[in-house]
Amino acid sequence: MNARGAGPALRVAVFGLTVTLVGYALLVAWLAGNAYVNDRAVDHYRAHTELSLGRVLKDASASEDVRVSWTDEAGHEHVQLFTPPSDSYPYRKYGAFPVGYDPTETNPSGHFYDYRESGPRRLDENGLIGSAVLAALGAAGVCAAWARRGLTFRLAARRPGRPMTADVRAGTRARSFHWQAARTPWLVLDDRHWQRVMWHPALAEHWDGTSVTVHGDRTAVAVLPDGTRLVPVGRLHHRAPTRLTFTHVRTAPAHAWWRRAWPATAYGTVFGFAAGFWLGDGTLLAVVGHTLAWATLSTALWALYAPEL
Repeated sequence: MNARGAGPALRVAVFGLTVTLVGYALLVAWLAGNAYVNDRAVDHYRAHTELSLGRVLKDASASEDVRVSWTDEAGHEHVQLFTPPSDSYPYRKYGAFPVGYDPTETNPSGHFYDYRESGPRRLDENGLIGSAVLAALGAAGVCAAWARRGLTFRLAARRPGRPMTADVRAGTRARSFHWQAARTPWLVLDDRHWQRVMWHPALAEHWDGTSVTVHGDRTAVAVLPDGTRLVPVGRLHHRAPTRLTFTHVRTAPAHAWWRRAWPATAYGTVFGFAAGFWLGDGTLLAVVGHTLAWATLSTALWALYAPEL
């Protein structure tokens, strides 16, 4: 493939692969980072929290402070005045009173131990691993699709060539997802074969009836008169694809081509944010994780779908 033929398609491929690998690397890092922080928080809580069942020394009403005798794990007895929670009940002499304290302190000070507040809970490691595996499979799928496209191009380009005429058209979907490009470039070969291709600025420079050399049978690699080899997307069609409206291509864009990826990225971001509440539990971990995953997938699929730039 000469530089003129490889440039635009290669840039889109590198963009799509970079988005895929960086996006899912950030997702895995986010999951692993949260798991690490959670483990540290749980271990810290367990190391610095101990329960002692104290004994009430004097009757107290629900609104009064309670004098309690309790013993730490070293066997030292403590007598301390506690303020019970607002939804508490009267305490009777010699009744039980839960006391929480930090066993790492030399002279620990206790506090009312609320069984309803058991500290941070350990995250579901199986769920995190499953999410990471799904992310890896998604990244592998996108990378495999790009590898297959490149291999198909190379194999077809090695086949004997045959002369044909080509009309350049842009196929527009009436309805499409935001990760699907609304307009994709097509070649109409000899008015009876249809081949979708990746965008190249040279497409806007050739009129109907351009003489091209076509390599391959199931997938067609068309070589323009200036030597530009167009990268095919999918198989060669022998009838006009349905659900597409074909028009002439526009002139080559003056803006940066990657800017056209922003609608797909924005769509994935909004959908992922909502999915964090719909499919997840609405926590920061779930919302950020889904947002990263769907924004990456939407942008990567936009690049893979070979839009008209």
